[in-house]
Amino acid sequence: MGHLVSLEWSGTSPPQQQLHLPTAQEVWPLVEDFCNLHKWLPTIDTCYQVDGTLGQPGMVRYVATTTTTSSNGNEETMIKWAKEKLLMIDPIKRCLSYEVTDNNIGMKSYVGKSTVTPINDDGKNGCKIEWSFVCDPIEGLRFEDFLSYIETALQSMAKKMEDALLSTG
Repeated sequence: MGHLVSLEWSGTSPPQQQLHLPTAQEVWPLVEDFCNLHKWLPTIDTCYQVDGTLGQPGMVRYVATTTTTSSNGNEETMIKWAKEKLLMIDPIKRCLSYEVTDNNIGMKSYVGKSTVTPINDDGKNGCKIEWSFVCDPIEGLRFEDFLSYIETALQSMAKKMEDALLSTG
């Protein structure tokens, strides 16, 4: 009998991705706003609605970033983009899931889920944002590098959200 080989990647952000002061109730509206990813994720230049009803399953967003690379003295600018469809949104459980439907970054399939949960049972003094995914291997990328990107992106998002909430409170 042959060995089964996993042809799918999956992962979850580490549990220490916590916001120490804002509550899950305060952070959820920032995560729930599906077309404002560029406000929280530093690697994203633009994010906007292209189809469907805002905040409803079936809505599609366009997400893009511009990268510049140099080789042999020549600079090349490339726009990396993806279209992402909102699959599910649950304001009670504070979670949403989405899938990449089209892109130019080598993703064949990708489904992501974001969840905001309280750290403590009382719902006060902090929350945790979790980002999990299931996808096919991405062309030109190692799993460890992709997982590291997810972890770094979530750390940046959490810090920007916490800073924004603390500066308005």
